[in-house]
Amino acid sequence: MAAGSAPPRVLNVNVGVLGHIDSGKTALARALSTTGSTAAFDRAPQSRARGITLDLGFSCLRTALPPQLGPGPGELQFTLVDCPGHASLIRTIIGGAQIIDLMMLVIDVTKGMQTQSAECLVIGQIACQKMVVVLNKIDLLPEAKRQSAIEKMTKKMQKTLENTKFCGCPIVAVAAKPGGPEAPESENPLGVSELIEVLKSQAYLPSRDPSGHFLMAVDHCFSIKGQGTVMTGTILSGSVSLGDNVEIPALKVTKKVKSMQMFHTPVTYAMQGDRVGICVTQFDPKLLERGLICTPESLHTIHAAIISLKKIQYFRGALQTKAKFHITVGHETVMGRVMFFSPAPADFNEEIQENAFDFDKDYLYQEEYLSKDSKPSEENKENGQSEVQLPKQQWALLEFEKPVTCPKLCLVIGSKLDTDIHANTCRLAFHGVLLQGMEDKNYTETFLPKLKVYKQKHKEGQVERVMDDYSVIGRSLFKKETNIQIFVGLKVKLSTGEEGIIDGGFGQSGKFKIRIPGGLKPETKMLLSVASKKKSKAGKGDANKEDESSKNDSAQPVTITLLFKRYVFDTQKKMIQS
Repeated sequence: MAAGSAPPRVLNVNVGVLGHIDSGKTALARALSTTGSTAAFDRAPQSRARGITLDLGFSCLRTALPPQLGPGPGELQFTLVDCPGHASLIRTIIGGAQIIDLMMLVIDVTKGMQTQSAECLVIGQIACQKMVVVLNKIDLLPEAKRQSAIEKMTKKMQKTLENTKFCGCPIVAVAAKPGGPEAPESENPLGVSELIEVLKSQAYLPSRDPSGHFLMAVDHCFSIKGQGTVMTGTILSGSVSLGDNVEIPALKVTKKVKSMQMFHTPVTYAMQGDRVGICVTQFDPKLLERGLICTPESLHTIHAAIISLKKIQYFRGALQTKAKFHITVGHETVMGRVMFFSPAPADFNEEIQENAFDFDKDYLYQEEYLSKDSKPSEENKENGQSEVQLPKQQWALLEFEKPVTCPKLCLVIGSKLDTDIHANTCRLAFHGVLLQGMEDKNYTETFLPKLKVYKQKHKEGQVERVMDDYSVIGRSLFKKETNIQIFVGLKVKLSTGEEGIIDGGFGQSGKFKIRIPGGLKPETKMLLSVASKKKSKAGKGDANKEDESSKNDSAQPVTITLLFKRYVFDTQKKMIQS
């Protein structure tokens, strides 16, 4: 900063304006901004003439710094991020959500919560600390019943928010544009000055960190004659100063920062959370409408990723492995296929590792994300557990249909954006943190074999007959064409308790020999001799009858269980027993 008196500090708080399409978000942002300027919070009318609402719904409202935010002169600047409604909402907001400190959920008081209001609430819960609910369009309620209708909707909203982190948040009733879009400008908004007071009371010092790599989400790019090209956006991390080099990773271009402005005021420095316009020269604005700019070489382009994740409670249906989702990573949304996995059952209750992934550990493959509604696995059933054991943490491997450029540890949201938007259902399925990106195009060969995700394999057969005290012949464990050689040496267990080792094939029909190092128990031999006598009675050579008789046999056949693990990405498909 220039020498001399320091200007009064301006604290910037980003307020996301979210809500269902046609709930009056833009009208509200406009009312707040014009209130900001006409009430002379340093915004003279000429700045309105220049159009205070920046493109893509960014506008600014300045007010005196409230006492809870510290002593001394200064201003509180609310940057209003007016997020678009509808399906595009998710893509844009998730980018925006990472910069929102405070959220205004705009509800049409005549309609209440709608599908997209619920989606906005979900995004708010993932990305935001505080929320204010704005019941808009109260001018549409007949005056005689207005107060009771507002109270009724307020109660309804309080009930909806009960089980969310926004339980007990302020609810304010307004009419941002009484009479609707066609009404004359002279119509004053209702309740907006009360809303500003509530926003001031909810404002807090967001944690801002100027260290680390500079990363900015650009939402608009345009040229100014004789100056250069301006990229406007919000700084997601780090800081930037005049003269710094910044990279536009999508284009592999690096440019020098010639000048910067924050809401029409020239600045020499900006940091995380600030909304800023950065001017560079010799760059065609058509090449970048939206995207990221950053410290050179600090972003990665990845083809696949490992994320830790949680299912979104409002999403109906299971999250299946191999399913495709719209994956929003940073500022891009691409299709991706998922594979879910969890810790090995012994580690289900291990404490959560924040923002790290351990490649030395074994992980258990899951057909679907484990939640209260999942069906118990074979292993659980065997251990007599009808309930699904839920691990403290779960992960997914995401494989993208086209590469994405993003920072490390960024927010990831998986959704089903192709769901009919008129269906009353939440399209957001899961959210998580990107722990490890795979930059190599051939990651399936170079990277995935390091990922030790295994499937638990479980095969069952039966003892056919006893050979001697230390060996039996088994059947029905393998198909006729199976190469039994690869199973030689694996341990098996008999239902009577003995442990054995597969010794080799026996004959041509998939039968095999098991060696029992500890010898057969006398009662097992007894059981098997009874069973084989019954079989021989059932008629020699008649295999069907033989099978029937063993099914109806009161003497339970002795079963053979073979358990082993196979790593999903092991090219040699080795079978492993603990």
